[in-house]
Amino acid sequence: MFYNHCQRLKYCFMKKNISVAGLPFFLFSMALLFSSCLKDHCSRTYKIYTPVYTKMTTLRATVQSMAATPVVNTGKLYVKGNWIFLNEQNRGIHVIDNSNPAHPVKTSFINIPGNIDMAVKNNLLYADLYSDLAVINISDPKRISVEKYLTNTFSDKSSDPNTSNPDSINIITSWASRDTVVSCADANNWNGCINCGGGIALNTPAQLYNAAATSDAGVAGSQARFAAVNNYLYAVTTSNLNVINITDAANPQLVQKKNIGWDIETIFPYNNKLFIGAGTSMSAYDLQDPANPALLSWNGHWCSRDPVVVDGKYAYVTLHAANFCRSSINELEVYDISVPNSPTLVKTYPLTHPQGLSKEGNLLFICDANDGFKVFDAADVNNIRLIKRFPVFDTYDVIALDGRAYVVGKSGLSQYDYSNLSNIHLLSKL
Repeated sequence: MFYNHCQRLKYCFMKKNISVAGLPFFLFSMALLFSSCLKDHCSRTYKIYTPVYTKMTTLRATVQSMAATPVVNTGKLYVKGNWIFLNEQNRGIHVIDNSNPAHPVKTSFINIPGNIDMAVKNNLLYADLYSDLAVINISDPKRISVEKYLTNTFSDKSSDPNTSNPDSINIITSWASRDTVVSCADANNWNGCINCGGGIALNTPAQLYNAAATSDAGVAGSQARFAAVNNYLYAVTTSNLNVINITDAANPQLVQKKNIGWDIETIFPYNNKLFIGAGTSMSAYDLQDPANPALLSWNGHWCSRDPVVVDGKYAYVTLHAANFCRSSINELEVYDISVPNSPTLVKTYPLTHPQGLSKEGNLLFICDANDGFKVFDAADVNNIRLIKRFPVFDTYDVIALDGRAYVVGKSGLSQYDYSNLSNIHLLSKL
């Protein structure tokens, strides 16, 4: 019927013999036809996403060692001795034997639902399992055992943040989708997103959620949210700094959840301090009292993503454009932190879309997204210059350690040898 109305309208407009006297009637008729079309036949299609919940006890039961699996959706990176721990986003951790860096071997996969971050101390792996902190014995990576779950450590992911009973905690582990059709009149009231029967309706497909260390710990990348320092594990959420006492490593105790702002992204430990990267700031906390980190400084910047690393008297911060606030900043910022409570900006350098970074000696390593993995001479912070670029895509984070750079991206894990600056080269790719 809508098609017939439209054909009639087209026919009428193409006729050239409409009299002036008949024009008012004609326009009134057209208005009725258009009104009929819009009222009776205009509709929009939306997808409704409904959360699927799983009990925490059920999720805990799935934590186990498995045979090595393909690396598909890489996330955070952690290195300890000859072992590499590579996160598979929201699924768990690949354990990689790196005794021979030219031929790394995937030893096993530790299934940890909802896992994003990790840290290692001695033979214990600390990993997030949605809202829980799991303490996992990895003395034998092929036969792990769970020492403890610290319930609701990351309570922002929990359905009941005030309970210690895992049977009462429900976690959103996936989303079920279905199409729904509504009239234009109803759709105009949606403003793009409504709650519909416990689900979420969106115009477009939903985007689902998606270091210096002590001798007994390893080294994390600049994108890390966990940092193990002496007898404490520090873990940031979007607004809190969680302080966890790991003096008894297998039996950690949550000391406090310290509110430190919002849009918190990364944490980097250096010289008894914590440097926190957030969407609009870089801040530093003193660990003189390790159970209660004290704010030293806060530096604001325009809305951007910003991991930070520190070496000596300088902090290096990469800012990349964040679509949610329409920023267009893509650069490296260098701060003088010789006066810890009053950092000063030294210089900025333009980049393409920088993400993770690392520093060792006079070298600075930056993952510049699709513009490649880059190695810079940073001996003079006022004249940082590019000395090598590898045209690899979607690089995400890097750890530079003892002449070797571990680089993670969508394509997997790569290792580069930079022990000879005149011959920086790819060692292996996994």
